Amino acid sequence: MNKVFQIIAYPADMAGRPPTKQAPRFGERLAAIRKQQGLSQQALAQLLDTTRDNIAYYERKAENPSLDFIQRCAQVLHVSTEELITENPKTRSAKPGPPARWEQLSRRLAGLPRNKQQVVIEMLEGLLEKTGS
Repeated sequence: MNKVFQIIAYPADMAGRPPTKQAPRFGERLAAIRKQQGLSQQALAQLLDTTRDNIAYYERKAENPSLDFIQRCAQVLHVSTEELITENPKTRSAKPGPPARWEQLSRRLAGLPRNKQQVVIEMLEGLLEKTGS
């Protein structure tokens, strides 16, 4: 008995099993903004102090994310909550390409423990005082 197998090629940016249904609107927006900012699911998970699996869940399956999670994502990604939950936000015209250096540093700062964030903030404030800003 001869069996014939068909090999199906998926797009290079698609990993894992293909979805069986469309991702929820919030998940689509979260993934799009995350990718636009050059972040992996793992990097976003670290910034949010959660797991990569949790980010994957929100991007692919979560129908009703909590307000707290939406707000935390918006803060870490430096976007409004409106940008995360609507398809055509009115407030911001995002530049294509990687985020600016200051945005990258800001994200790194947000990922630090609070006590280390305070040390960096105090250093910056001291430098700004010395420059007269």
